[in-house]
Amino acid sequence: MQKRVVKSVCSLVFLALAAGLPLRAQSADQGKAPMYSYIAEWAVPRAQWADMEKVDDQEKALMEKLIADGTIVNFASFTNLLHQEGEPTHGTWFSAMSEGNLLKALEAVYAQGTTTAPVQAASKHWDYLTVSRLYNQRSGNFGGYIIVSYWNVKPGHMRDVQDLEKNNVVPVLEKLLADGAVTSYGMETEDFHSEKLGRVDFYITVSDAAAMDKVDKAMNELFEKNPALGDAFRSMTESEGHRDYLMRLRYMTNK
Repeated sequence: MQKRVVKSVCSLVFLALAAGLPLRAQSADQGKAPMYSYIAEWAVPRAQWADMEKVDDQEKALMEKLIADGTIVNFASFTNLLHQEGEPTHGTWFSAMSEGNLLKALEAVYAQGTTTAPVQAASKHWDYLTVSRLYNQRSGNFGGYIIVSYWNVKPGHMRDVQDLEKNNVVPVLEKLLADGAVTSYGMETEDFHSEKLGRVDFYITVSDAAAMDKVDKAMNELFEKNPALGDAFRSMTESEGHRDYLMRLRYMTNK
């Protein structure tokens, strides 16, 4: 159980999603401006996986234009490595520092016409609009992996969970971010709710498999030295509804 808590708290913070600027001297905290993310996930029939990736790649040039003009601050394409029947296999996200800019980017995607691709019509689909106030990212272009954990926070404990992450986990992740093992991290909640109230999404992106080992080691050391952290996190969250995901990051660009 501790290993799972380590991964989920590590997969911390927060989507898609990740900061908005190049790696900053400031650490992530609750005083940051909110970052909004649009996440689209698809359960694509296996025979059409290559078609789905082609659609994502067709949108990449548009995303690069939107990040260059400041409309968005990151974008990515990913595939799920742990497959379950009826669950997402592919996904994309992009983030902006205002809801208006996020919708501007979404309308640009619709105008481009890729949303009518046959592979999307044949696939089960989910959309989410999230907000994060605890996040950070490195500037640049990245591949690697994404770890995402979903938890339901017990009523009245959202600020407690945020404080636990901010005061104990974020300093470790900031060090890993500085040396390049971690390329982004965050803690998200839904801005427009389609899931249970109190749901939080913790995410972390790493540069490669060796970086994931480095993150695991750092998180294990943190929780072994402070066993009360795991107990505190479990007391604030519900085990029912918890899910972990491991995904391959096809590409990610952070401003």
